[in-house]
Amino acid sequence: MARGECRSCPSCLCQCRLPWPCRTCASLEHCRRRGDPDRSIPRPNRLVRADAFPISIDTASNEEVANTERVRQRAKEIRAELGEPETIILGVDRLDYTKGIEQRLKAFRELLEDGRFEVPRVVMIQVATPSRERVDQYIALRERVEREVGRINGEYGQVGLPAVHYLHQSFDRFELSALYQAADVMAVTPLRDGMNLVAKEYVASRIDNRGALVLSEFAGAAGDLRQAFLVNPHDLTDLKDGFVTAATASDDDKMKRMRAMRRYLRKHDVSRWARSFLTALGVPERSAAYDPGSLPSAD
Repeated sequence: MARGECRSCPSCLCQCRLPWPCRTCASLEHCRRRGDPDRSIPRPNRLVRADAFPISIDTASNEEVANTERVRQRAKEIRAELGEPETIILGVDRLDYTKGIEQRLKAFRELLEDGRFEVPRVVMIQVATPSRERVDQYIALRERVEREVGRINGEYGQVGLPAVHYLHQSFDRFELSALYQAADVMAVTPLRDGMNLVAKEYVASRIDNRGALVLSEFAGAAGDLRQAFLVNPHDLTDLKDGFVTAATASDDDKMKRMRAMRRYLRKHDVSRWARSFLTALGVPERSAAYDPGSLPSAD
């Protein structure tokens, strides 16, 4: 048995990776073998159901923010401040080793080396939200990321025109929405991620149906946003090809993909996600639980 593998369930359906027998894994594996689509786990005096409930965003709220004059004007200003490049690649991540920021920067550097991208026609904005700044591993990660940014700008930047605009700070939703609208390519390329709502926020913010989403196949969002340009961030060649394909795709292709993803998000928003829990619990749709306005205030 491999180290960290669940003894009761070799496939480790819940990915607990415990070194001892996991009752949840054992029960889920039993359900799978007997063909139980509900994955119901019998327990004394009760029945436990294990299922997947992919989280989503408040699509309407994101669209409302994106449609404000403040955001639309700011998006134009961002492009102007960057020198009106042909392509802006945007990354918005928490500064974490799982987000694939180092791999993304390396892929961008190699594309510049190969001549497939050129500054100032193509530039990158990387927002790295501060995270766990007192942890040694995260301090080291920040140093590596900033060293790579410096290397890229030193080799390929121009006076007043850096190749990578690196921002180690947080932004409010209006500035983020403006960044989303300004970006031609959104890079969401984590090495592993349960969902990643940034990908969904980008799609919801593109009320013009433009832009392209490069999405890691190892992000949970890849199961929902199937029209994105899916890549394997562990494969640098695939990552580079994904960036180039997204940047050079026709307007018709990109708009077709974006419309499909936006339709999906309008239908599968956070309200539907919440209702899915209640439905699984057998709560009637006419119950007060389905009407947030009828619930008592937290105040």
